[in-house]
Amino acid sequence: MLPAPYNQLLEKLSRTFPKERLVTDPLRTLAYGTDGSFYRLIPKIVVVVESEDDIQQLLTQCRALKTPVTFRAAGTSLSGQAVTDSVLALLGDNWNGFQLSVDHSKVSLQPGVIGGQANAKLAAFGKKIGPDPASINAAKIGGIAANNASGMCCGTAQNSYRTLSSMRVILRDGTLLDTGNAASVTAFRESHAELLSELDQLAKVTRENTVLHERIAQKFKIKNTTGYSLNALIDYTDPIDILQHLMIGSEGTLGFIAEVTFETCIEHAFKASAMVYFETCEIAAKAVQCLKKAPVAAVELVDRAGLKSVEGQAGMPDFLKDLPSDATALLIEVRGETHDELTGLIAQVTGSITHIETVHPVEFSEDAAVCARYWGIRKGLFPLVGAMRETGTTVIIEDVAFPIEHLAAGVVDLHKLFKKYQYDEAIIFGHALEGNLHFVFTQDFNTQAEIDRYAAFMDAVCDMVVHKYDGSLKAEHGTGRNMAPFVEMEWGADAFALMQQIKALLDPEGLLNPGVIINDDKDVHLKNLKPLPASEEMVDKCIECGFCEPKCPSKGLTLSPRQRIVGWREISRREALGQTTKGLRDLYDYQGMETCAACGLCATACPVGIETGALIKMLRGRQLSTGAGKLGQWFADHYGTAMNATALGLKAANLAHGVLGSKMMGTVMEGARKLSGDRLPRWTPAMPDGVRFKPENTHSRDNIVVYLPSCASRTMGAARADDQKTPLPVVTQQVLERAGFSVRFPEGLNDLCCGQPFDSKGLAEVADQKARTLEDRLIEATEGGTYPVVFDTSPCAFRMKTLQDAKVSVQDITEFLHDAVLDKLSLKKVARKVALHTTCSTQKMDLQAKLKHLVEQCAEDVVIPDQVGCCGFAGDKGFNTPELNSHALRHLNDALEGVTEGYSTSRTCEIGLSEKSGFPYRSVVYLLEECSR
Repeated sequence: MLPAPYNQLLEKLSRTFPKERLVTDPLRTLAYGTDGSFYRLIPKIVVVVESEDDIQQLLTQCRALKTPVTFRAAGTSLSGQAVTDSVLALLGDNWNGFQLSVDHSKVSLQPGVIGGQANAKLAAFGKKIGPDPASINAAKIGGIAANNASGMCCGTAQNSYRTLSSMRVILRDGTLLDTGNAASVTAFRESHAELLSELDQLAKVTRENTVLHERIAQKFKIKNTTGYSLNALIDYTDPIDILQHLMIGSEGTLGFIAEVTFETCIEHAFKASAMVYFETCEIAAKAVQCLKKAPVAAVELVDRAGLKSVEGQAGMPDFLKDLPSDATALLIEVRGETHDELTGLIAQVTGSITHIETVHPVEFSEDAAVCARYWGIRKGLFPLVGAMRETGTTVIIEDVAFPIEHLAAGVVDLHKLFKKYQYDEAIIFGHALEGNLHFVFTQDFNTQAEIDRYAAFMDAVCDMVVHKYDGSLKAEHGTGRNMAPFVEMEWGADAFALMQQIKALLDPEGLLNPGVIINDDKDVHLKNLKPLPASEEMVDKCIECGFCEPKCPSKGLTLSPRQRIVGWREISRREALGQTTKGLRDLYDYQGMETCAACGLCATACPVGIETGALIKMLRGRQLSTGAGKLGQWFADHYGTAMNATALGLKAANLAHGVLGSKMMGTVMEGARKLSGDRLPRWTPAMPDGVRFKPENTHSRDNIVVYLPSCASRTMGAARADDQKTPLPVVTQQVLERAGFSVRFPEGLNDLCCGQPFDSKGLAEVADQKARTLEDRLIEATEGGTYPVVFDTSPCAFRMKTLQDAKVSVQDITEFLHDAVLDKLSLKKVARKVALHTTCSTQKMDLQAKLKHLVEQCAEDVVIPDQVGCCGFAGDKGFNTPELNSHALRHLNDALEGVTEGYSTSRTCEIGLSEKSGFPYRSVVYLLEECSR
């Protein structure tokens, strides 16, 4: 039961918001009480907002009952600005607007667009947005703008503030202002004349105060996100411009940014990077000052401790372990519009530091893979340190900036403070050209003594940065709760009073994200600290950064990977204290376990490779009864019989479908499913016919390839509406033989399985047993590994690649067709528009480019929906938890206009894709066969 006035608020909101968009259950409110910071506040109500009208209605109701509201986009922020114990307004699905101007000079983005996705769309036009935070593949535009995020390359010239053209903003009274629309601006000048007049007066007084004016100008010469963007008061004279620029970096405390229009920046086609090593930080700092005048795109500094943390990482040189104790590296990037320009720029940059001694010669690489490794390691330094921390401790990243002439001294002083306060594991890295340093350390908040140590350390850091160097306490991560007590220390009384006036003017009731930026509690940074208790070793290193979330098919339906870990940690914490967990466990069974696809894509985005799906499969295994385990073993021991029965059942259903028709069949099967308590699998018109494949080896020993059709390929044929009726194994054999291969099947094929169906249920031992048996048969079929093995289904190929010990060469159908078959066939492209779905396993094997190239050789026009990742079918989840598949594919049809067929590399995925799209999805082998006839 919610306390007053939240019970009243919920009742009022339920009149206009669907109940599924009003979250109050203890598991999900706990999950949404977490962002990327080390704070936790559990909201009373989470309201999923889908439109500007939703925001206006919510603000009206919250003002009426005086309940504070906090806005959240991705929740990757690091300073505690996206958590609340009141009302959390969470962006839903419908904030993905993207509109590029005709000349490509401006792009309008709604707050739900992920920064990396915006750049992916802009790349086709040689453009990008200015801000480039390390979290850009997870952070959303709303948070990027509200925090004035910058990053490694944009500096202060291309951050959100400097590249802002216009915005749509909703103020606390519900008024919508579109600063790019003349009519909206005119109406606002009339309706809010008093507010604009007061803003205008604030700006005039500020400009006329010479000391304050110069103070503001000086502070923003380097990166600064401490407090409000006071530079708006001296950079602009029109109060509309002042207002919209104050919104940048305001962290949701002044209004809601509903859309932002950025001036786009050039994305150069040619790039080169170099890791340059110096004997000391002082020498590296001298190089930075030289590079500041050189044509570099970015210069990142990594101290010796940071370098030590990445020793042994792929792509890093062996000599790292032999570097001097004070060695410092600079990661330098140069960009050009042509290769000749790039070559010339590299020469200039190298020449600018030739007089400075380096530990190893300066070597730039233009290899995209090498550069990506360098920058990937740099972006992952924060989570890497988090992964090395002791279980139960948290990881903290602070973010300061020094005038560049004090960069080396600042690094030295930070190291002295690390030593004084015994943060021996701390590392420093950052955007050297801007004097912006991040330092990362681990912290135990489980005792008062440790909290006191942290408090003393932060006091010392703030004193050093502000009073010794007049630097920024928050350069780009936003003030949040973390630095709110120190805003006045950095800015001084006059500037701080100005910020208080701005807050009072735009949010007089103090209902918009209270406690963030402006906070009278000088100890707020030491309160509401988030616990990270031990739960399971495989996820204990998670720092809850949220990088995983865009990959998850259940995000927004139930929980994301980060939230699954949060929930399980809390259950583990309570059980360790002997507290009851039944309520949370009951919710977790569905939200945490049943709706997890366990696809593993979260691990591809996690900087330390945590796979939450592995946790869920382990927990599923723990829950299985003895009877369920025995039943799983029986199926494994009688697999051929089970597959025959499956094929027979599918064939019977297909015959009934033909007799009854889709509508009547759907009604009958849905009724039967309800009567069974949802134990029967869901039927759809895309359900395949049953087939029984009888393997026949090619009668030749020339160019042998061992082919393993998956269980699904051997038992599932085409859907009734699909005109391609030939079973996949037959078509695959035809293509392989057409390319000159002799196809061999392993003995006892009908009983063979990689173990994937058992593994997904938590039957790990049974799954491994099936995989070992399969490997033995493959060793026999390949005559000890002499011949390659081709799997026609990507999840099976991925599982065997990760399990088997290289006795045989396992290849996915994508890589074998691309590498060994394509150049042996004569292809004629079809003049059709086709869709392509890249399975999770294809992505985990990094075969996306090969699959795309393969299909592009066969079809004139290939469409890959950009908002579809994992399809959520997850083996049998599409039959038994169909809402997961529906949620994962909710945006599928947005990009499929004019498409009548689709291709992929997993039969079960294709069932769900076919149902949701309304046309057949098939294996890519069918397309290749058609084009090579």
